[in-house]
Amino acid sequence: MIVVLYYILFSFLLIYGLYFIFTGVIGLIRKSRYVASKSNKKNKFAILIAARNEEKVIGNLIDSLNKQDYPKDKFQVFVIPNNCTDKTKEVALEKGAEVLLCKRKTNTKGDVLRFAFEKLKKEDIDAYVIFDADNIVHPEFLKHMNEAFNAGYNVAQGFRDAKNPSDNWLSGSYSLFYLLQNVFLNRGRMGLNSSAFINGTGFMISKKLIDEKGFNTVTLTEDMEFSGLCALNNERIAYVDEAITYDEYPKKFNSSWSQRKRWSAGIYRCMHLYNPKLIISLFKNKNFACLDMFMIYLGPLMQVLGFISLVWLVIFRIVGVNLHDIFSTFFALDWLCFAIGYLVNVLLCLFVLYYKHKKVSTILSGLILFPVFIITWIPINIVCLFKKQTKWEEITHNRDIKITDVMEP
Repeated sequence: MIVVLYYILFSFLLIYGLYFIFTGVIGLIRKSRYVASKSNKKNKFAILIAARNEEKVIGNLIDSLNKQDYPKDKFQVFVIPNNCTDKTKEVALEKGAEVLLCKRKTNTKGDVLRFAFEKLKKEDIDAYVIFDADNIVHPEFLKHMNEAFNAGYNVAQGFRDAKNPSDNWLSGSYSLFYLLQNVFLNRGRMGLNSSAFINGTGFMISKKLIDEKGFNTVTLTEDMEFSGLCALNNERIAYVDEAITYDEYPKKFNSSWSQRKRWSAGIYRCMHLYNPKLIISLFKNKNFACLDMFMIYLGPLMQVLGFISLVWLVIFRIVGVNLHDIFSTFFALDWLCFAIGYLVNVLLCLFVLYYKHKKVSTILSGLILFPVFIITWIPINIVCLFKKQTKWEEITHNRDIKITDVMEP
């Protein structure tokens, strides 16, 4: 019976892995179905920046936004300080942004954004663009988002790049993590003529959609939750590769642990809240994006189950149980198994670096230790499976990096 249960788990994990291999590879080799509009219409954007104690970095973000290759009368920068004890508000005003001071109690970024949407409800705005305070933005970001909006998309995600990939192995691993997401998930979904998903920052939402549907997120991962809500409402999300946001990634492991714990807890809650609805909608509306979000929400749980299957294999080997599946056969290779797994991981990362024209030398430590970064998700996902997290924890950002420091010459 124990062996049968193992094979059931093995089959489940195999199907899950093959799903992402198939959709990622097929989507990547097919031509992207995203087509930017050639219309000359310039839409009006409200740029929203939720900020908590970000005085050291928010100035560089606003400076990069003020350098946008887009008519200055067609966008306005709004900073929403919340729970601040520093000079975030003063820096924002000094740099020319408008401040929406959020004095209500907020537990998540979604709460802050909802406050801003309510305040700007009657303003003459076509769409909102959301950034994190530690970002800096490519000068052509709004230009490309405008093209996506004119092409009929109400939601669009830009390319999330790193502004500090060479700081250490951890920031480099984060950079690779998002490169893989951009290439195999978001870019791949455009090849499949499906929907991308929001990944935290550098995204656009039409004001009309917010006014009609609201921004009804309740989890710590408002980006992934909103992506699921878009799937349920049959709202396609565009992936705009040319709209680039540079994000600051953690250098300290305790900051990374807190951040990823919040992500994992939020996705677990999304799984409980939305996976039944996504399955119903999949069969009712034949919407592939619903299946996609269902599988993505299963991610943390599947990693835990994968770890359990590995422990199971160790126990079987100790007690002398012979298995005949690909996992157990591969595991029987001992150290060669891990060497092959590591090599495949490195080659995959090298591929995305080549695909996105990135220099290996700037991210070498992250490339070497990326498997360690992935393995450290296991205890995080195990902890969050049993311990709920409902409070947002502050992540300190202090890298003084300007847009001219990260753009290619």
